[in-house]
Amino acid sequence: MSDKDYYKILGVDRDASSEEIRKAYRKLARKYHPDVNKSPDAEQKFKEVNQAYEVLRDPQKKANYDRFGTADPGAAGQGTGGFGGFGDAGAGDFGFGDIFDMFFGGGGRRNPNAPRQGADLEYRLTVDFKDAVFGREMDISIPRTETCDHCHGSGAKPGTQPETCSTCRGTGQAETVQNTPFGRIVNKRVCQDCGGRGKIIKDKCSQCNGTGREKKRRKIHINIPPGIDEGKQLRISGEGEPGINGGPPGDLYITIKIKPHEFFKREGDDITCELPITFVQAALGDEVVVPTLQGRAKVKIPAGTQTGSEFRLRGKGVPRLYGRGEGDQRIRIKVVTPTRLTEDQKKALREFGRLSGDYISEQSSNFFDKMKRAFSGD
Repeated sequence: MSDKDYYKILGVDRDASSEEIRKAYRKLARKYHPDVNKSPDAEQKFKEVNQAYEVLRDPQKKANYDRFGTADPGAAGQGTGGFGGFGDAGAGDFGFGDIFDMFFGGGGRRNPNAPRQGADLEYRLTVDFKDAVFGREMDISIPRTETCDHCHGSGAKPGTQPETCSTCRGTGQAETVQNTPFGRIVNKRVCQDCGGRGKIIKDKCSQCNGTGREKKRRKIHINIPPGIDEGKQLRISGEGEPGINGGPPGDLYITIKIKPHEFFKREGDDITCELPITFVQAALGDEVVVPTLQGRAKVKIPAGTQTGSEFRLRGKGVPRLYGRGEGDQRIRIKVVTPTRLTEDQKKALREFGRLSGDYISEQSSNFFDKMKRAFSGD
């Protein structure tokens, strides 16, 4: 019978799923691996973690352990030597490639000379208010990295060619072999001589200094769809940075910013505006002409309209992005109080006040002056 609690070693419950056991093992294997943890007891703990996982990952061994406190002797011993299953790639669980990926970010098995997609780019574009509403086709110029025209991307001086790195023999990776108590480990690192490219450039291109790339501005034709809003992005496929080692280019993402309009505002798919009218228009009613994004339109103001009243013009708003129909234009009324009145106008208003029962005495005109003196103690 085993004197070790494998569940406790891995820090999982007895009813833990196989995925939970696997995750716990990977975490502890990363923590105690001798190449990572230099503590005196790291190797022993790593061995215990490995033994625990070898038992609990196998349904038959796990069942025997849960029932009898030990795994099948013939099978349990497989995990005590070497990497305890790390080399058993055929088991489909955790081969040597997995442990290399775990410690070196997956880069161990990646060919540095393999084609890779280029990086995506973001471009912030400011457009006029009306262009965002109705859409527009336009050309933009973006800065990006492109293949050097002088060396055609080789990085070498025209007439010369890059040479295969003698250290890594063109693989871009240098191997080191280490013998440990658990077996022989082959570690792969990016070749320091060629930087992982597998090639050495002795005569560098004078235009790109051996990088094979150069900064340029590229003109791109784009189509801004009607109804686009602030912060939306347009994706232009294949217009990002060029690919590496013949890989496909990245994409270009255009983030939209919209200039404010002096009269209109946008609220979703609706356009709003404030319309000032006179006291007479508000009291007696009127028909007024208001601007819209499509031109002018007439709006009937009923008698007795108050400040804050809202009128709606159907279909005069923003086209729905990639949809059907348009929003509305909402007109908010603001009754303007006159600030400069002639004597005749004042007389007419006083007469109006008298007729409506709202006559204001001459003393009321000094009301705020009286309040001011009262609070000041005069």
